[in-house]
Amino acid sequence: METKRFTKNDEGFVCGHCGREVKPLRRTSRNHCPHCLWSLHADELPGDRANDCRGLMEPIAAVPDPRKGYIIIHRCVKCGEIRRCKAAHDAECQPDDRNLLIELTSRPLPPGVKL
Repeated sequence: METKRFTKNDEGFVCGHCGREVKPLRRTSRNHCPHCLWSLHADELPGDRANDCRGLMEPIAAVPDPRKGYIIIHRCVKCGEIRRCKAAHDAECQPDDRNLLIELTSRPLPPGVKL
């Protein structure tokens, strides 16, 4: 039996880090705050919301990708897991803060993170 690798789950939420309202992205599953770039450790596979950890995910680095724009690297402050996430810097509704993305590109990648 094949498991879906992506589940569209585009709901708005209130950021657990900065407390600001985050609106739905309208085209895919938004999983991080466009204002502070923090996320919630909620997914096993993108959009499934099946992870029980629920720790806050700190944005620790970003990498420019010629095909996808920016890739944000998050680390869970609760369990330490590291995850990658495509930035939504080109979104029509609440685009990601481009200055924060650029600032994150100057940070070194954590040891062992492969792109």
